Amino acid sequence: MQENDGNRPAIWEQSVQIPAGEAVLYGELMMPRDARAIVLFAHGSGSSRHSPRNQFVARVIREAGIATLLFDLLTAEEESVDVYTRHLRFDIDLLAERLVDATNWLEERGQQIAAQTTYQPLRVGFFGASTGGGAALVAAARLGEKAGAVVSRGGRPDLAGAALPQVKAPTLLIVGGEDTPVIELNEQAYAQLRCPKELRLIPGATHLFEEPGTLEQVAQLAAEWFNQHLQAQPRAGTASGGTRR
Repeated sequence: MQENDGNRPAIWEQSVQIPAGEAVLYGELMMPRDARAIVLFAHGSGSSRHSPRNQFVARVIREAGIATLLFDLLTAEEESVDVYTRHLRFDIDLLAERLVDATNWLEERGQQIAAQTTYQPLRVGFFGASTGGGAALVAAARLGEKAGAVVSRGGRPDLAGAALPQVKAPTLLIVGGEDTPVIELNEQAYAQLRCPKELRLIPGATHLFEEPGTLEQVAQLAAEWFNQHLQAQPRAGTASGGTRR
């Protein structure tokens, strides 16, 4: 845990277990001092909360004053089966429901989380990668006003299907400029969205944004989008500006 001046840590960290139906999902909640919002990560097919790309993006988002929750959408047992069947990673309905479960779990723990920040309640956003982009949009459609913003990185928003016109949360679709098949799928999904929206292409980037500087652009765009659209009010008796430097 990182320390700063005063008695409160610069970043409050907690390993969490999230009930989702009969499953238990493991994750890491990390909250900067005076976080103004929280972003849940929906990783892509065959990935986990330890994805180095999502870990990098999460760090940049935290530096912008927003908390992050990275968690496994599948249990260890489910992942061991999915290695062979590859069906659960494309079960957008299941993945979206688990994002909804995680959002409700956070809401139930509002008082504990609120004790770590001067802002309450924290607005919730989703960051989805690959198939997680489709799951994030379906979850946002189901949650309505509870979902404050969505960012998709190299995602498959087309997998959200009929849920796309129901999404109310401002949505940013980020795609690599060289990821031609995924660009087309994002353009098709973009046309169906009825919420505030933007489609950004990262020049020279392929699907995984492995080219120098491209993932940094993704992270910066995501942090700016969440800061723009996830606004929280200070709790009574606290200064509106917070204490971030």
